[in-house]
Amino acid sequence: MIFDRVKPLDAILAAAEKKSLSRSLGWFQLTLMGIGCVIGTGIFVLTAVGAQKAGPGLMTAFAIAGGVCIVAALCYAEIAAMIPVAGSAYTYSYATIGEFFAWTVGWALIMEYAIAASAVSVGWSGYFSGTVLGGLGIHLPAWLSAGPLALGGAAGGFINLPALVIALLVTGLLVIGTSESAKVNAVLVIVKVTALTAFVAITLTSSEFEASHFNPFLPAGVFGGWGTGVGAVGAAATMFFAYVGFDAVSTAAEETKNPQRNVPIGLVGSLLFCTIFYILVAGGAIGTIGGQPIMDAMGIPLEAGSPELARQCAMPQYADALVCSNEPLAHVLKMLGFSGFGNAIGLAAFLALPSVILVLIFGQTRIFFVMSRDGLLPERLSRVHPRFKTPHVVTIITGLAVAIGAAFFPVGQLADISNAGTLYAFLMVAVAVMVLRVRDPGRKRHFKVPMVWVIAPLTIIGCVLLFFNLPSAAMLFLPGWGIIGVVIYVLYSRRRSHLGQGIVEVVDDVAGDETMVPIEPGRKND
Repeated sequence: MIFDRVKPLDAILAAAEKKSLSRSLGWFQLTLMGIGCVIGTGIFVLTAVGAQKAGPGLMTAFAIAGGVCIVAALCYAEIAAMIPVAGSAYTYSYATIGEFFAWTVGWALIMEYAIAASAVSVGWSGYFSGTVLGGLGIHLPAWLSAGPLALGGAAGGFINLPALVIALLVTGLLVIGTSESAKVNAVLVIVKVTALTAFVAITLTSSEFEASHFNPFLPAGVFGGWGTGVGAVGAAATMFFAYVGFDAVSTAAEETKNPQRNVPIGLVGSLLFCTIFYILVAGGAIGTIGGQPIMDAMGIPLEAGSPELARQCAMPQYADALVCSNEPLAHVLKMLGFSGFGNAIGLAAFLALPSVILVLIFGQTRIFFVMSRDGLLPERLSRVHPRFKTPHVVTIITGLAVAIGAAFFPVGQLADISNAGTLYAFLMVAVAVMVLRVRDPGRKRHFKVPMVWVIAPLTIIGCVLLFFNLPSAAMLFLPGWGIIGVVIYVLYSRRRSHLGQGIVEVVDDVAGDETMVPIEPGRKND
C-alpha cells in the first residue's frame, strides 16, 4: 500500500513534450527572477517575530535558513527540469516513491499554501492599519484589527478585518480569472528592492546605531530547546518563510540556456543575495532601536504570537519595541525620525504583499486541482467555471479557509505551521532526486545536482533540523493534519485513484491539455 502505485514517468512527460519551450534565459535573468520571488513576505512581516525568538541572533538565523534553502533548491532544480508539469513536489513524489507518499506531500502542500496565504494577509493588515490608515489619521479599534487575545491576538481584539478582506478580495480575483501582469510585477520588484536598500542605507549610517544593541547576541542560545521554537535555529525555522518562492527559478530550468551552469548560478546567486540583504536589514533594525526579546520569568523568550507576549506588548514600556511591531521596518524608520521613508516602506509592503497572497492561493488551488484530476479528491473540486474558466469551487473553499485563518490568528503562529508543511515537501523532493538517480540513472537530465549524495542528504538533515526547532504546536500540527489525510486516503482516495484503475491522467500546466494514458487496459492495481 505504501510503496506501490508509482506513476510512470514517461506518461507524465508526455504532456511536457508538447511545450516546446525555447531556451532563452541566462544566469542574470534567473538571478533577478529569484530575487523578485523571494524578497517580500518574510522580511516585511516576520522581522519582529524572528527578533523575539533570537534577538540579534536573527542575523544568524537568516544565514542558517538560507543555507538549507540553497541545498534544497539544487535538488528541486534537477527534478523540476526532468518533470516540468503541474503539481510540484506532489507530482515528483508520485513519479518516484508512489501514490501514498505523493498524497501526503500534496496534503501537506495544501496546508502550507493556505496557511502561508493567511500569514501574509495578517502581515499586510499590519502595514495597512499602521501606515496607510494611520497616515490618514484613521485608527481601527482593536476589536477590528486583531484576533482575540486568547489566540495570540491583541488585548480587546476580536477579528482582523483588513486581513479577512484582503484574503477574500484576492480569492474573488482568482475566481474571475484576473492574473498579475508581468510588467506590474516587475515594477513591484523594483519598489521592494529600492525600499529595502533605502532602509539599509539609513539604518546602517544612523547616529542611533550602537554596537551595544547586539549584546547579548544570542539571548536564547543557538538551540533554544526542543519544542520552544526559540534560539537562532528556532528563528531560522520561522525565517525559512522568508525564502519561499525560489522554486520559480528551478522550474525555469527547461527555458534556460546551458542549464548545467546557469541554473545553479541563478539559484545560489539569488539566495545568497537575499540572505546578505536580509542580514543587513536585520542588522540595521537591531543596531538602531534594539531587538532583544521579551523574556518570561525563567529568562526564556515568550512565544511569538502567544497571549502572554500580546499582553506584555500592550504595556507602555514595550510600546516602541521592535518585537512588538506589526510593521517592523516602517516602525524602525519612524523611530529614527524618517517618517516619510517609513511610510514608503509600509506602502511598498502594502502594494507588494497582495500579489504574494494571490500566488499562494493560486498554488494551493493548483495542488487541489491536480489531486482531484488524479481521482484522489472528489472530481467536483476540479470543475471549471463555465464563464471564467477557473477552478472556482476549490478556489472559493481555499479562500474561505485562508480568510478565517487570517481573521483570528497571529502571523508568527501561521508562518511556523506553514513552514512545517514546506519542510516536509522539500525533504521529499530530496528523497525523490536520490530515488531517480538509482532507479533511472540513464534518463536525460537538463540539470544535475553536483555531489548529489552529499547535497540531497544535507537537504534532508537541514529540513529535519529546522522542523524539530519549530514550536511544539507547529510540529504537532503537521502529523495531526497528516493523520486526517491518511484517513481520507484509506477510506476514499485509494479506491478512487485513477492510477489504481489503470489510467494515468496528466495535465500540462502551460497548454492545459489533458493526456489520458492507459497503463494496462482492463487491469486495476489494488
